[in-house]
Amino acid sequence: MKCPYCGEFDSRVLDSRSTQDSSAIRRRRQCVSCNNRFTTMEKMEAEPIVVIKRDGRRELFDPGKLLKGLILAGQKRNIPLSRWEELVENLEQELRSNYIKEVTADRIGDILLKKLRRIDEVAYVRFASVFRQFPDVEAFKAELEDMLREKEQLQNKGGCKN
Repeated sequence: MKCPYCGEFDSRVLDSRSTQDSSAIRRRRQCVSCNNRFTTMEKMEAEPIVVIKRDGRRELFDPGKLLKGLILAGQKRNIPLSRWEELVENLEQELRSNYIKEVTADRIGDILLKKLRRIDEVAYVRFASVFRQFPDVEAFKAELEDMLREKEQLQNKGGCKN
């Protein structure tokens, strides 16, 4: 494993652990040359998931792309990176457990938005504004009004989403 700091190819494993869902092994390594520590993940190679974009193009599912979008949506919201990573991992696991090999970008966005709404309303609105591509302020306002109505209904029923 190549050291990300000095480029040395020799490192030693300090610790190995399975991820929470046992789908990967996390290894903590130390470079024998510069002594810096870094983490690697060993994951089973899986069948690719193809995302069908709105314009009909197809591209490979990229968890990193989703993670980047979620981090941007949750900027300055005090939500740990691990929460975003868990959200993306759960989405990918859900798609794989349903044996989905092709999925529309809209379906991915809808699944994420449902989960995101329970995590943080501001991050939800930010993500939705990019994903749903609101044509104008009125459409954006309608989305916010729907959220407020639903929240009020839950409060009146004594339920809470969080």
